[in-house]
Amino acid sequence: MTQMLKAKQETNTPEIEQVAKKEGLETSLIRGKIASGRIVIPKNIKHDIPAIGIGEGLRVKVNANIGLSESKSSIAEEVEKARVAVEAGADAVMDLSIGSKTQETRKAIIKAVNVPIGTVPVYESKDMTEDSIFKAIERHLHDGVDFITVHCGVTKESVEALEKQKRTIPMVSRGGSIIAKYIMDTGEENPLYSNYDYLLELAKQYDATLSLGDGMRPGCIKDATDTPQLKELEILGNLVTRAREANVQTMVEGPGHIPLNEIEENVKMQKRLCQGAPFYVLGPLVTDIGVGWDHLVGAIGGAIAAMHGTDFLCYVTPAEHIGLPEKEDVRQGVIASKIAAHVADLTRGIDIHKDHAMSKARANLEWEKQVDYAIDQSKFSCYALKNRTPCSMCDSYCPIKRLKKE
Repeated sequence: MTQMLKAKQETNTPEIEQVAKKEGLETSLIRGKIASGRIVIPKNIKHDIPAIGIGEGLRVKVNANIGLSESKSSIAEEVEKARVAVEAGADAVMDLSIGSKTQETRKAIIKAVNVPIGTVPVYESKDMTEDSIFKAIERHLHDGVDFITVHCGVTKESVEALEKQKRTIPMVSRGGSIIAKYIMDTGEENPLYSNYDYLLELAKQYDATLSLGDGMRPGCIKDATDTPQLKELEILGNLVTRAREANVQTMVEGPGHIPLNEIEENVKMQKRLCQGAPFYVLGPLVTDIGVGWDHLVGAIGGAIAAMHGTDFLCYVTPAEHIGLPEKEDVRQGVIASKIAAHVADLTRGIDIHKDHAMSKARANLEWEKQVDYAIDQSKFSCYALKNRTPCSMCDSYCPIKRLKKE
């Protein structure tokens, strides 16, 4: 029995109770929003991890993408990146490995870290046959993956809209392009769409969460909020309804490159078309020319998106658009997105006490306490405590010392 079905039956599960305790909310509120699909708990029945909630009224969560490429990295390196991501504060990790060692990598990551794990099973499909795709999905779920990205909204209809649009960059979604090429080459419908009911049965068997992928997401500012993106979103909204009827938890993935002034519109449109389903965005990236600093570009977009209702931020690293991220890129990407998430949480009245505690410690020049409250404690320590002479900016001109009563 899935979390959603239990919630509809007004049953408190251990996972619901864990999430309620972490968020400081009533179990009845969490249960009600899981029943309605506005909160998800990504947790495969085969994966023993602490439960986290993603969705309406909760703290904004952060995901870190890692994974092997065909030309670089090793299983050991990707496992270490997963550990670095979680140590930096990532709430979930997605393994986007490609190549010949995907299952081995996936199992090693699941074993190494104690957070929800997501994957994209189509990467492991040996060919684009219906049988191959669903066998890959079954392998991932059987291994304990908690949420899977499935590009069900890349259909003959949305591909037709893409072909008419004449985008600057037709597609940047790796999984989405695999499905689109299959449709273009064969004229057949996307197996994930035409066999969606079977996909729901598989997800239900493991109580895994479906992350409905945004294969048509814009890959540059010029293509933002166009017809292919919106057509796919409309399709995903209908699939959310079908998943809820089947008691399968779903979240919806959102656009990549979006100018700042279109973010609010995009979030509100997703929430409306997808009936309040948790929204999971990459960035969004608010300029195309921040290459090398895209973790900051993504954090700017992520903070705005989360302020308007986005629930789950997929981090962006400095290596975005350049190459496979290194460990330090992963750490910086997570920290940037954690800051964006917290900034948005403050607008929701969540965790304001942390900022107040930091302010009090600053007012009292209590440097060790400031370390405790910093999102990136190692960075703070490096700057402030390295020489045991913190705050060398003002020295004897320090306004706090100057006005401090003896």
